[in-house]
Amino acid sequence: MVEIDPDITRASTLPSKYYTDPVIFESLLNQFKATWNYVGHTSQYEENTILPININREPMVVTKSGGKFSCLSNVCTHRGMILQSEKECKKTLTCPYHGRTFSLDGMLKQMPEFESTEDFPSKKDNLEHFSIEFWNQLIFISQDPDSPLLDCMKEVTERMKFLGLHELRHDSSRERNYTIDANWALYVDNYLEGFHIPFVHKDLNNALEYNQYETEVFDGGVLQIGIAQEGVPFFEIPDGHKDSGKKIAAYYWWVYPNLMLNFYPWGLSLNVVRPLSVDKTEICYSGFILDEQLLGQGAGGDLDKVELEDQFIVESCQLGMKSSSYQRGRYSPTMERGVHHFHRILTSRL
Repeated sequence: MVEIDPDITRASTLPSKYYTDPVIFESLLNQFKATWNYVGHTSQYEENTILPININREPMVVTKSGGKFSCLSNVCTHRGMILQSEKECKKTLTCPYHGRTFSLDGMLKQMPEFESTEDFPSKKDNLEHFSIEFWNQLIFISQDPDSPLLDCMKEVTERMKFLGLHELRHDSSRERNYTIDANWALYVDNYLEGFHIPFVHKDLNNALEYNQYETEVFDGGVLQIGIAQEGVPFFEIPDGHKDSGKKIAAYYWWVYPNLMLNFYPWGLSLNVVRPLSVDKTEICYSGFILDEQLLGQGAGGDLDKVELEDQFIVESCQLGMKSSSYQRGRYSPTMERGVHHFHRILTSRL
């Protein structure tokens, strides 16, 4: 295992093999089982909704029945058939292979031709449950959580509660999915520093005061703060708040390993980084509105353009990671504290 020196002025970055080695990729992916994964907003679920999802290659369904949400295995307990392939509203889950039927809380209801089977049914014939928790009407699931969701989100909750997070309204028009040819950790690296903004994001650079860019690290995450240039929308922060008096255009939160919460005066852009393979990643965007009048303005303006600019950089870096002439680099102590913190977490948990 590679260790990252805690002194950023002496530390070297992750070796390139962390972005190119399939064995390391699989080891890192196993860490995702203990983390919380965003799967939607409560407003997206009508009564008797069944939504199939795939988290860390685990087929699951999120269901709502009787006002209660559940996260269940999407694999039939008879022969391993996938139960549900698309979002649907109905009162039961029925296997398309042999007709085994489950309620939306995962209990076996009936199975044809099993009348003479001994010791049937048993608990093993019900669908497995996964952990499901909520944060301001956002739904998160975990295969094997190492801590409660609210503990993971406590830094965000405390800093951002002045916004009235419970009022966030899901906006389906802001949903995007991008697939890029790069390792997931390389995408996170890029997100965790504002160092590249003047070189890559010209429009964003015109919205933020680069010399006042701030980075804070905390247990399990990073916060970056962008200060607004003159004429750019910023948050109205109440007296007594830690950031009172600052003209903040954006709060960029990263929660280990793959959740990004980008708060702008108009609302929240939530990004989930889903590893697909060692050199392929899906980026999933969701949007939540607080003030529609500010949409399209300032640091949270043209997010599609910013995303495509980032993708070009990250995919180019992925090619560089495969070069025999590159092994590892060094950190900027002023601008890459977030990347250094991420690498320290990543290597310590491997």
